[in-house]
This record gives sequence, structure tokens and C-alpha cells, in this order.
Amino acid sequence: MKKIIVQKYGGTSVENIKKMKNIVNRVIKLYDEGHSIVLVISAMGKTTDHLVEMAKAITENPDKRELDMLISTGEQVSVSLISIIFKSLGYDSISLTGYQAGIVTSSDYNKGKIADIDISKIKKYLQEKKIVIVAGFQGITENGDITTLGRGGSDTTAVALAAKLQSICEIYTDVDGIYAIDPKKYKNAQLLSEISYEEMMELSNLGAKVMEMRSVEMGKIFNVPIHIGNSVTGIIGTIIKDEDQLMEKKIITGLATEHNVAMVTISDVLYQSGDIYKIFNLLSEGEINIDMISQTAPIDGKINVSLSTPSLDVDSLKSVLKDYHTHKLYVDENMTKISVVGIGMIDQSGVASKLFNIFDNLGIHFKQVTTSEISISFIVNNEDSYSLIEEIAKAFNLSNN
Repeated sequence: MKKIIVQKYGGTSVENIKKMKNIVNRVIKLYDEGHSIVLVISAMGKTTDHLVEMAKAITENPDKRELDMLISTGEQVSVSLISIIFKSLGYDSISLTGYQAGIVTSSDYNKGKIADIDISKIKKYLQEKKIVIVAGFQGITENGDITTLGRGGSDTTAVALAAKLQSICEIYTDVDGIYAIDPKKYKNAQLLSEISYEEMMELSNLGAKVMEMRSVEMGKIFNVPIHIGNSVTGIIGTIIKDEDQLMEKKIITGLATEHNVAMVTISDVLYQSGDIYKIFNLLSEGEINIDMISQTAPIDGKINVSLSTPSLDVDSLKSVLKDYHTHKLYVDENMTKISVVGIGMIDQSGVASKLFNIFDNLGIHFKQVTTSEISISFIVNNEDSYSLIEEIAKAFNLSNN
């Protein structure tokens, strides 16, 4: 039985007319086989970045509503060009902005959330045998204002449309699929044929950049398998799906890294909830991004509080806490967070022991460690991260070697 297929193509996949034509030719083959096609398209190449730069050349803090109005035009250019290519080849197509596609969002400019999609127009066009091309990354509020969806917004658009249309969702990018480790950081990384929604969300949250967590979470909520493939070859490398559908539950599925992390320790904090609240309230008011948090056991009524933050936020953090009554603030910059993720950790013991043994064998010390049900994260010196990644990859079969 022929089906509806939703495909998303990112900015590097449509950065020029030649690449757009390659996509069109591939889609035509599916269309000729009788499938109904909905394409979700990002802005060409670095268009969004260039539009933001233009706005910031005027003012460092451009009005958020007007910025969304500006950057939403990037996708409009892409979808119209692709539709023109289809029509030049004799295929009926129609390009739609987020508004025209029925995508209703919250009123949060630059980070809107999809509230609902009225798919009646899209279904009508599909019934008319049109190839539907939707601008990703954007929608419209109930008041009629254009909003953009933030990082990974086109992925979210595609998954949301697939959920509404009860269709397959294919995300095409400039890599072959999801790797156990970022291949730019570890060249022998293994390509994963499958990964659970939970593992992918955890990896995204911990620094992996292939998929934005919001789109994966939507896939999980609406049970939409997400196929990740290469936009050049058209080959699907990885399927993100429900844990129960996995052929094999690995102890460790992937490893995420995040460089340029700072480790901050605030000493001699009074062992009182009010004092701890004051610290984190100051950090919140200063819009300081906080990740890993831990505290020591109380000694003489005082504790040490440790946390990690992006190195870029260190100066702001120091400024925010300068009047706090703590005696000392220790900051270690140029750190890396390494996180291992695997659904198999839930019912498999010994993972932490194996990791600590790797640290011991390499003579590497970690500054902090935190865990979740399916992940363990360490903060280490940047220079130690490379050998650690290699040894962890070998120990948990994340490498092609």
C-alpha cells in the first residue's frame, strides 16, 4: 500500500540549486511510485545566521518579534525555489509557509512551541496529487504573529507533521545517521542502525548535536519512528524508535562530549536551604546556564557546592556572585564533559566500575561525576578527553575497530 512520507532536509542539504535538484530528482522517484510526499525544508546554508548578523549590525538586541519576521524568510526562499524546480520538470507542487501549512505555535518569539497543526490544507493538496513543500522552523500564533521554533525547529516541524498525518518521518542531513560518538571527534565511531527515543534524548541533552531533544521527545509522545539518512545518498542509516522495538539493548549505546566547560566550586556555604537558594537564585537572575550540581556533606555547619557551566558564562557567574558572602570561589576552565548513555544500564550492573577502571589505567582524574538512570557523566581536563574517548569506545564496542 502506498503511503504518505514526510521528509526533512537541513540547510547544508539545500545550500545551492544543484543540491536542491538532487533532492527533487530523488523525491520524484518516490512520487512516481505512488507515494504522497510532504517535504519540510530549512533555509539555504547559513542564511539564518546571515540574517541574524544583519539585525545585530543594527542593534545587539533586536526586537524578538521583528527578528522572527526576518529570519522566517530564509525558509520561504528555500521552499519556493524547490517548488519552482518541481514545476519546471512537470510535477505539480505547492510551497507553504508555516502559517499556510496550519502550524499554530505559542507566543514565545525565537523559541515557539507547536500547539497544534491544522492539516486540512495539506491533506487537500495531497488529494490533488500535489507535492507539498513546507517551510520548517516556523509557525504563527493565535494573534497572527510569525514565530520561529528555535534550534532544531525544522526537525520538530517534520516530526509534528508526521504525527498529524500518521506517516513515516525521514530526516536527511549531511551525515549517514546517528553515530555512537561524534565522528568529527572520533573517526572510528560506529554508525548505529537503531537507538531508542530515551537514549537519543539523553545524548542530545548531554551535547550530541545531530538531533534536537524536542523533536525526539515529540516522536516518542506520538510514537513516530524517526529515520535519519544522508541527503546526498538518500540512504537511511539510523532509526530512532521505541525501546520495546529495539533488536538489541546495548549496555552503552553512545557517548556525548561537550568541550569548553568550567567547573565551579563555592566553598564555605552555610548548611541552610536559604543560603543555597540565594546562590541559585542569583545565578538564575543572571541567566547563567547550570548543568551538573553536587554538594559535599556538612562539616561544622558548612558545605561546598560544585556546578558546571559553559566557559563563556564564567565572567558573568563571577560578577553575579561577587557580593555573595562565601569565602572562596574556585574555577577550573578548559574542561570537557564526557557522558556515556545506554538503556541497558537500567538492568546491568558494573558499568561504573568498568569506567572507573579505565580512569585508573590511564591515570586520569575527574572533577565531578553525576548519573541518571541511563547515563553517567564526568568532568575531565580537555587534554585528557581524547584518550578517554578512545578507551571507552573500545571497552563498550562503540568503535568500528
